Amino acid sequence: MLKRIDEFRHIFEAKGVEIHIPNMVQTLSEEELITLLPEFDGWIIGDDPATERVFEAGKKGLLKAAVKWGVGVDNVDFKACEKLGIPIINTPQMFGAEVANIAVGYVIGLARELFLIDQEVKKGNWIKPSGMSLKDKKVGVIGFGDIGKHTAKYLKGLEMDVIVYDPFAKKTEEEEKLFSFLDFPENIEELDFLVATCALTPSTKNMVNMSIFERMKIGVRIVNVSRGGIINEKDLVDAMNKGIVYSAALDVFETEPLPQGNALRQFERCVFGTHNGSNTIEGVRRASHQAIEHLFNFLKL
Repeated sequence: MLKRIDEFRHIFEAKGVEIHIPNMVQTLSEEELITLLPEFDGWIIGDDPATERVFEAGKKGLLKAAVKWGVGVDNVDFKACEKLGIPIINTPQMFGAEVANIAVGYVIGLARELFLIDQEVKKGNWIKPSGMSLKDKKVGVIGFGDIGKHTAKYLKGLEMDVIVYDPFAKKTEEEEKLFSFLDFPENIEELDFLVATCALTPSTKNMVNMSIFERMKIGVRIVNVSRGGIINEKDLVDAMNKGIVYSAALDVFETEPLPQGNALRQFERCVFGTHNGSNTIEGVRRASHQAIEHLFNFLKL
């Protein structure tokens, strides 16, 4: 939303609302937010640390309401908002197809070594690695929310055998016929691909760790388009060093932006994104309009 803010300025101006866009790369720090937030009536939250301390500071100032832009809410302390009487909501089901597009793109790219070929051609080399056909390959999808449902559907369209891991999955009769629904990590040793699309919660944090990798077949490929904390990065490094994980595509990380010293950078078959899976013109427009509408309703504008 920040990069396209000019598209929405007229909406704020029509309501007589002054907007402020902070200068930042990915997020503001907790201390920066504590200093800044009390000056504003409303807050559209990105991936910033929306902690109890931050909300308390805002409440002591002008803050009356907040909206979490997007789907992921692991950075937001909703209980603190409830305790402080600050109305808050997110914008769910805005990016299921967009993030699923990225997930499937990563699966195809890893299967056919597209990212490695690109790197080598740019170096002046002309490599022709043998790829993997996707038909009948087994892929596990962790999470069956909006993103997971779209991802599973698209992968099934590639004639893959899709296993879904989600204890809270709300599934239709048709989906029960299309996919296998198992408790994680059942049949994990059969997977050719594992794709994480779930929310980060206490129960999903580090759920893909060395105990899981050690059960997986040699040469498995890993994709994460959810949150960095789902996959234990240190254990992923070890699993790649041991040859268990052949390649990985990660759009999200435990620390963002990805630090220069992160050990994952050593692997040429580790593909990086910039937590950008939802970023399409259309998706951003939908989520931004909904976030603005929610905020105006809270502020009775």
